[in-house]
Amino acid sequence: MSVRTTAVAIFLAAVALFTVLAKHPYASDSPVAETKSDSTAATASNSAATPVLVELFTSEGCSSCPPADALLSRLGKTQPIPGARIIALEEHVDYWDHLGWKDPFSSAEATARQSEYGQAFGGEQVYTPQMVVDGRAEFVGSSDSNALRAIRDASHTAKPAIQLDWGKDDTLSIHIESLTNSPGQNAQLFLAVAEDMLHSDVKHGENSGRALEHNGVVRHRLPLAKIPAATAFSTTIPVDAAREWNRSNLHAVVFVQNPRTRQVLAAASIRFPS
Repeated sequence: MSVRTTAVAIFLAAVALFTVLAKHPYASDSPVAETKSDSTAATASNSAATPVLVELFTSEGCSSCPPADALLSRLGKTQPIPGARIIALEEHVDYWDHLGWKDPFSSAEATARQSEYGQAFGGEQVYTPQMVVDGRAEFVGSSDSNALRAIRDASHTAKPAIQLDWGKDDTLSIHIESLTNSPGQNAQLFLAVAEDMLHSDVKHGENSGRALEHNGVVRHRLPLAKIPAATAFSTTIPVDAAREWNRSNLHAVVFVQNPRTRQVLAAASIRFPS
């Protein structure tokens, strides 16, 4: 083949290649195409995720609790389980308060709630740190493997949706789909106000000298109503925020629970309005 013929062949091949690329600007292995597809899939997955309530019973007086506190914060921030939307609550018990350091976030209500879980799980034994997932599973609160497994399992159980909307003067509207997963008995509706980005400099006790960070700390919790089985429910309630709480870090958590088994039947969370 002559040099002239070879040059013509190369030119024609280049033209053909350019035509193919012009018709298919985003081939299947295009990085841009993959990025767009991944983003769309992630958005769709998040919108369809099942809410999973993760509660940690903890205390600033307990030396083994800070790793569990850090794990709970990480679970809430990173949302590591596809198909699960983790709602994290950190509940500070008060039975450590006489052992050298009074936890500023502790309450008798948190201790009572943990005792109720102890009874539901078949015994009176409670401990810190103790993590409870959807009222269905309990384990040592610093165990990331147990946490991930329990959250993944809980995400496979569908829940009725809860819609939350703020009105004037911090009035929260709550609408819950029919509780078809609560056959035969009433369910209990709860509201909790939780605060993120809390800090403590511990002066005494097992964590003396440590600076501790907390997220999802329950500041207030109250029962709202009994909901009949297989029934939709709507209500409106004013939600008060104490002056010492930072409202930019507050969120309201609404959840429905079986009063006997303590299984969480539905849950949702919403940030406080600015």
